[in-house]
Amino acid sequence: MDLKGRDFLKLLDFTTEEIEFLIKLAGELKENKKKGKPINPRTQPLLNNLAGKNIALIFEKASTRTRCAFEVAARDLGIATTYLDAAGSQVGRKESIADTARVLSSMYDGIEYRGFGQEIVEELAKYAQVPVWNGLTDEFHPTQMLADLLTIKEHFGRLKGIKLTYMGDARFNMGNSLMVACAKMGMHFTACTAKEYFPAKELVEQCRTLAAKTGASITLTEDVDAGTKDADVIYTDVWVSMGEADEVWESRIKALTPYKVDSKVMRNAGRQAIFMHCLPAFHDLKTAVGREMGEKFGITEMEVTDEVFESAQSVVFEEAENRMHTIKAVIAATL
Repeated sequence: MDLKGRDFLKLLDFTTEEIEFLIKLAGELKENKKKGKPINPRTQPLLNNLAGKNIALIFEKASTRTRCAFEVAARDLGIATTYLDAAGSQVGRKESIADTARVLSSMYDGIEYRGFGQEIVEELAKYAQVPVWNGLTDEFHPTQMLADLLTIKEHFGRLKGIKLTYMGDARFNMGNSLMVACAKMGMHFTACTAKEYFPAKELVEQCRTLAAKTGASITLTEDVDAGTKDADVIYTDVWVSMGEADEVWESRIKALTPYKVDSKVMRNAGRQAIFMHCLPAFHDLKTAVGREMGEKFGITEMEVTDEVFESAQSVVFEEAENRMHTIKAVIAATL
């Protein structure tokens, strides 16, 4: 499969077969790394001619996993990286997105963007002459999806027919992206949350159209018992995203506390269920934000209890590791 030169902006742009290819490639690269096998262009022609390339990493929103995953993946492939944070880049301020894309394209072989609106990364891709990869926008998080799909496949041995329930605020990048991923891969997606936190109707209908072709299904429910019954995957994310005002914490905590992932939810899902979270997670008071919210609202955890987060059903750290392997696959396939 030839993905050379392709942008990686959202899973909606890729076929089921192309996504399966990237997951398979990531699994092979992971196995090689675990076994300490050096990259061999003779047996792995897709990795040929990558050494010596350079990529730019634009981070308007800070990240631990995404930055580390891109930098380690690139280094393993012999590729150099330049990290540009909000203070070290003029993207969209003193220099337009279009001009930035053209300047960086003349110096780099690929560009990663992590920041705000999807329209920014789409514009970068429009004007860039090299592949552009979406490290996260407000609307979509495709590199996280590949890591999640790889993790699910490793655990269950398949993707088709898996039942995934997302709990919490399903209106933004994680809810949107998981719904798209499930629709593409023949999985059953449920958004279990208050009605005002359901994904946008237009995207829901688009995913239902995709689901009709793959055998997937899309369900929206406010009923926790029904939404989590016999689910294979229980997934959640923080209730307030980066860049949102502090004032939204109170309303989110009030509305979404009934959708916290706790031991009752996991028992309802069943022993086969795994717990997933893209991280960071507010499962205790060991973070500055967690302590602040604890003092303000008298809580010790938010979207997931510490009991579930630290349980045997939790695969959050395997999931986090897979960010690097799947990003490595995207870089290799598109360069």
